[in-house]
Formats: sequence, C-alpha cells, structure tokens
Amino acid sequence: MEEQYPTDVHRNSGIHSSRPVLKSTPSGKSRRVERTNGFNTNCFRSNRIVLWLLLMTLWAYAGFCIQSMWAHGGDKEEIVWGNDEIDKSFELSVSEINISRVLTFDDVKINANQSDVKKMDLAMETSSNRGMRHNTLFVKKRSKRSRRGSGSGFGSGSSSRAKRGNKKKLMHTEHSNGIEVQEEIPRTNATYGMLVGPFGSLEDRVVGLSPAKISGTCDRKSHFARLVWSKKFVLVFHELSMTGAPLSMMELASEILSCGGTVSVVALSRKGGLLPELTRKKIKVLEDKDKLSFKAAMKADLVIAGSAQWMGWCEEENIKFKSAPSLVPLSVNDELAFVAAISCSLNTPAFTVEKMLEKRLLLRKLVREEMGVKDSDMLVMALSSINPGKGHLLLLESVHLATNRKPGGMIDDNQDKKGSDIKLLIGSVGSKSNKVVYVKSLLGFLSNHTDLQNSVIWTPATTRVASLYSAADVYVINSQGIGETFGRVTIEAMANGIPVLGTDAGGTKEIVAHNVSGLLHPTGHSGTTVLSKHLQYLLNNPSERRRLGLEGREKVKKMYLKKHMYKIFWQVLFETMKAM
Repeated sequence: MEEQYPTDVHRNSGIHSSRPVLKSTPSGKSRRVERTNGFNTNCFRSNRIVLWLLLMTLWAYAGFCIQSMWAHGGDKEEIVWGNDEIDKSFELSVSEINISRVLTFDDVKINANQSDVKKMDLAMETSSNRGMRHNTLFVKKRSKRSRRGSGSGFGSGSSSRAKRGNKKKLMHTEHSNGIEVQEEIPRTNATYGMLVGPFGSLEDRVVGLSPAKISGTCDRKSHFARLVWSKKFVLVFHELSMTGAPLSMMELASEILSCGGTVSVVALSRKGGLLPELTRKKIKVLEDKDKLSFKAAMKADLVIAGSAQWMGWCEEENIKFKSAPSLVPLSVNDELAFVAAISCSLNTPAFTVEKMLEKRLLLRKLVREEMGVKDSDMLVMALSSINPGKGHLLLLESVHLATNRKPGGMIDDNQDKKGSDIKLLIGSVGSKSNKVVYVKSLLGFLSNHTDLQNSVIWTPATTRVASLYSAADVYVINSQGIGETFGRVTIEAMANGIPVLGTDAGGTKEIVAHNVSGLLHPTGHSGTTVLSKHLQYLLNNPSERRRLGLEGREKVKKMYLKKHMYKIFWQVLFETMKAM
C-alpha cells in the first residue's frame, strides 16, 4: 500500500501543474505526489482570481446597462435578443419535458372538473381527436426514421399497416411541416361585403407612440424585476395564434426580457400568425422538436405553460408534478391601457392621461369614419377566433332580431326615426384558428338575410386592437358550452369603458357583474332572444351604455391592471423558487 506524501512543488516555466508525479521510495516503489507551482504561487493565483472577478463584474454591469437601454426604448436596433430566423415548424410532445417545476400562466380560471372541460366548446377538439392528430404526426416521424435505418423513438409498437394508413390520411389534413391545412377563404370585400382595417398606421399617427418603439415596460424597482433578473425561463405556447393565451405569453416573455431574464419559447404548434411578432420583439423560439427544447427546459429555473389544455395532455400522458399548478389572472397590458387613457408606465409629461383621452376621442372619430359608422350608430364588436364555441352564428341571429323586430314580432320603425342603428364588427378574419366551414355558415346566413348585410363589418386578425376598442360602443362575448375560461377581451373592453354583453357562464360571469358593468344572457338558443333585447335596450339608452362602461372601467383599474397581475405573479414565483 502506497504511503501518502505531502504535495511537491514543481517549476515548469512558471506554469502551475496539478498533475501527479512519481517519486522513488526506499523500498523501491514509486510514490504519487502532486505537482504545484513554486515562486509566489499563492500570491499570483490570488491576484489572478481577483482580476477575473473584476472583469466578470464589469462585463455583467455592461450587459445590464445595454439591456436596460433596450428595455426602455433605446435606439439600439443592432442589439439582438434571440433568434431572428424563421424557424421550422414543429410540434413538441409534452411527455418529452419531464419537469417538476411548472407554473401555469394563462387566460383561464378553472372552476369545473376535467369532465366538464372536455365539454367546453363545440369548436374544441375532443381529447381523442387531439390524440389522433398527435399520432399521425408521430407516425410520420417514425416513418422518416425507418427510412434512415433507425429503430429508436416513440411508437415503436405501431404496425407498418397503421403507419401507411395514417400517413395517407396525413397528406389530406396536414402540410409536410405538421400544420393543419384548411381551405382558404379570400380576404376581399367581394367575399365579406365590408372588410375594414387593420388600423395600426392610423393608430400610430394619432397616438404618436408606436409599439415598435416599445421594447419593454419593466419596473426595475419592483419585486418581480428583482426576482427574474438573470433567471432562465421556458415558456410553452400551445399554438402561435393571435388569441388570448399566446398573446398573454408573448407579453410575459417581453416583460421578463425587459427585466433582465432569459426566455426561450417552445411552441407545440406553429398554427397562427404570431411568429413574426415574436421575431420583431426578439423573443427566441426554439427551432427543433426535441433536443434543444428539452435541454432548455432542463436548464431553466422555471417552465411556464400557457394553456389549460396542457393539463389534460399531462393526464393523458400520465405525467405527474411534484407541486400543484398555480393560476395567475390576466391583466390589460400597458400598451392598451395607455391608449385607453389609464395611467401606466408609458405615460410621460408629453403623454399624460388627459392628453391620451383627447387622442383616443380623435382616434374613435377617424376609425368610425373609415368604417362608415355614424355617431348615432351603436357599434357592437366581437373580437375572437371564428368557431362554433364563440357563438358568432347565434350573435348574428340576435343582431337580426334586434335590428329588425320588436320583442312582439312587429317591425320597429322607431329606430329609423332616430337615425340610429346597430352595426356589428366581427374580428379575426384570416386567423389560423378560424374554422373555415363555420365562417362559410356565417356568410351563408348573411346571404339569406340581405337586410342584415349592411349591418355587419369584418376586420382582419391583428395584434393592434386599441383603435378597434376606441371605436366600439358595446362588446359581446358569446362563448357557448361552459363559457369563456377567462376571456381577456372582456377586461380589455371594460378598460375602454365599453359595457360587456356576455354569456352567464364560465369566467365571464365572474368578471362581469350583471347590470353593473354589463348584462348577461344564457348560453344556447335560449340566450338569443335575451341578447337581442339587451342590444335593443342599450341602443335606445346611450346613458346606460356610459354607466355600465364606467363601472367596468373602474373595476379594471382596481383589479386587472398590469401591476395587479405581476404582484400575484411575483408571489407565485417567489414561493415556487423558494421550494426548489
């Protein structure tokens, strides 16, 4: 057995070496000792460490200064945060990320069990259908591997006959990159009758502050900013559509970046048109299906899922987490609050709340003129993806009843005398989340009711909605089934002083107090008549519209601004990270 000797000192051109050397012993055996540096080694090494620490501190400080300038609107367009390339489409199975630290951030409030959630909307696919689409993608992945001679991966038990059948079906339902194919409807006035907007350029000209100049609105003195500084986050998007949950996740990613955190986005589906906006905001979207996404998730301090659907997927895949997910209610972002003349981080002496109120009134006037809406008209708006679960067809029936008939069935001539009418603005034309068959059913309904065609206006899918809210008088959220899970458009409309007519179900009835900040009606066909009466009531009583709108605006200022959401978010983050 070798005898332990003290570490030897070795000089080799002034270079310290910790490699072991052999020394002879009286017994003739070699002994292993450590080489160390000689002359003033400890002093030299100590000074070198101090130098490196100083350089690292200066580098971190420089990075903080650059990022702060970028976050608060500095003209440093050459600073790049993330990947500017248009990534290849992919779909990531939730089962590939086995992370125990998960926080949900979504436009959802779950008040029903899983059996109720599966019945949520006519437009939502059942879990079995969702699984079938996942399997077809998966089979395609396996078939590629088999051509390369690889036998590894998921689904190894699938038969070749099933693969051929699923692959054949895939050709009819999906592109080669995994995005579902739907027949396109032309986006022209010839198709829709009247298609207006978007009004982004008009909004920039009137408001004077373009979102392109706003890189972040982080409050660096807040607890949230101090908590996320230098932390790594992975945000999981269920899709990249321009709807509530993806938009909220994009805003969260921008907030984390502007507060000094690092963000990587994993998109389970590239469905939708949000990718260019993510690229513009320098938010990095991971480009692969598994390796980079998995590595990023493993290295992250926190993984945030942006859809309630992932909870169902986790159950299907039998994925369990160590702690229960946390739900954070959404808020009105600062860009929208700014145009709505609500005090926020974007206000300056040149853009006070009073001046923004004046600009908003001017914006309202110009947008309504471009739409052909008179001052006396009541503009009713519904911004959402166009699918059966949102109840657009039932809304058209209600508008038809309210526009042409009294409750007793007689023609209402009083509206013509007043010169006022109901105009309905339907949003999200061209959204990838729309159901083409359902859109055609709406167009078919209008073709069969020619008297209603002049009352319906359409507008494309866009992230620039402040101008639309400024022009509207009433907002309708007609979600069917168990209702809207949360519906961020509800609080956005309320922030703009617009009364909300919503279904008496889901999150809407928790946000909208009946006859206080809006009016509620039942779901289904039974709610069509009630909704038509509410529309008639608000058309004939502009003062009630103002009263309901002001009540809703005050509720948003007390509960649903950005400062409220991030206060709760900080508490959840703090408790989550403390438990790690």
